[in-house]
Amino acid sequence: MPKQKTNSSAKKRFKLTATGKIKRKHAFKSHILTKKSKKRKLKLTQSTLVSKADENNVKHMLRLK
Repeated sequence: MPKQKTNSSAKKRFKLTATGKIKRKHAFKSHILTKKSKKRKLKLTQSTLVSKADENNVKHMLRLK
């Protein structure tokens, strides 16, 4: 049987933390920034964790399951 391939787009977008959680970046920070408030843009800069509902799908894409 051939090797399982990791989803290339997923490995570029997600990182694994030391405790096994998955880190991600916020969306909506690339363009059309003039109408967004400074506070909103600042919050979008920080990274966050993947939600519990999506965790299994991301782990499957990264071949962690």
